[in-house]
Amino acid sequence: MSRRGGRETFAALRVPNFRLYFAGQSVSLVGTWMQAVAQSWLVLQLTGSGTVLGLVVAAQFLPVLLLGPYGGLIADRADKRHLLMATQTALAALALLLGLLTATHLVRLWIVVLLAVVLGTVSAVDNPTRQTFVPEVIGPHLLRGAVSLNSVMTNTARAIGPALAGVLIASVGVGVCFLANAASFAAVLLALRIMRTGQLQPSPALQKAPGQLAAGLRYVRGTPGLWAPLAMMALIGTLAYEFQVVIPLLARTGAHGDARTYGFMASAMGLGAVAGGLTVAAYGRAGVVPLIGAAASFAAALTAAAAVTPWLPVELVALACVGMGGTVFLATGNTTLQLVADPSFRGRVMALWSVTFLGSTPVGGPIVGAVAEHLGPRAGLGLGAAACLAAVVLGLLVLPRIPPRHRFLETLAAPDPPPALTETDRT
Repeated sequence: MSRRGGRETFAALRVPNFRLYFAGQSVSLVGTWMQAVAQSWLVLQLTGSGTVLGLVVAAQFLPVLLLGPYGGLIADRADKRHLLMATQTALAALALLLGLLTATHLVRLWIVVLLAVVLGTVSAVDNPTRQTFVPEVIGPHLLRGAVSLNSVMTNTARAIGPALAGVLIASVGVGVCFLANAASFAAVLLALRIMRTGQLQPSPALQKAPGQLAAGLRYVRGTPGLWAPLAMMALIGTLAYEFQVVIPLLARTGAHGDARTYGFMASAMGLGAVAGGLTVAAYGRAGVVPLIGAAASFAAALTAAAAVTPWLPVELVALACVGMGGTVFLATGNTTLQLVADPSFRGRVMALWSVTFLGSTPVGGPIVGAVAEHLGPRAGLGLGAAACLAAVVLGLLVLPRIPPRHRFLETLAAPDPPPALTETDRT
């Protein structure tokens, strides 16, 4: 790690409120990844169908697709700390309910689907709120380092959570994973409760007025440095990030393994993702040009994972490369949008990021699930590689329209004024 990159990244941890937020999220996200693994395995236990698994995952993220922009508008209007406490409490209650139903053998497929839809509805508000809360905790000048640390934190949890889930599923059952996730929310709720509110740097709350959602969409449409990354993410998010569908099938049919095999595969991706987050933190650059390069690297990693021998150690190495490539793309895109977006529109912009990343699953999940079930999970990975290549082509075609200062973002730059945007639109 370069000295300069390391200083910029880890300086964020000198901020007391960010340390609290970072610690709380670190614990909570381990539980979140445990639940993600357990839910996919539970659906396979109940049905044995990759297509049904894809549909369940789609049901979870359909509310993000439909309600995501409204969730971003709520984030722009609300006190983000209080809103996060409400959404995190709701997510904890849903995990507790699913855990109790599973542990008592009362769970049914329709219950899993119903709770997944409710979970997605809460997430439609929680996701943009969490992303836009970070600048309020850290301030604008340390934002890039904080985003990089968040990527490292998320993907460290992605390495630990699935491994723990695999062990727990094999030893004591699926339900314990949901209960552990419910308990993990106590850490982030405590962190939010004891933060020093006087040291937060909240964006001015957006006053409720007609047309604010449309104003956000017009702002994005008129800013190529925003809509180009979002369009690339829409392609990649739809077909490349469907790992909740592909990896369980790869573990069960491709490697002829069990829940522990699934846990190892998900953890290998998580370890690669940690490496990707650290790479971005030390050497990464934000902007559309680095994002195109990240999409190309992600395509190469997915192609390798689809082509390698089914021998498990080699597969784990390939999946680690996939995790690294996916994280570099996500972190680069997230940082680019955070730095380009005007703070008054940031909630709505990041909600669109959630829509393209998570909300695209209702479209891509069933497609990738059907491909993986009928043609094999490696075909599902290959489909994701093709989507990444299409995003690279799109980025290169749009690049001449991107302002030079949005092609590379070394430091926090003043965002372009939104074209044809009036003061009435801002209110």
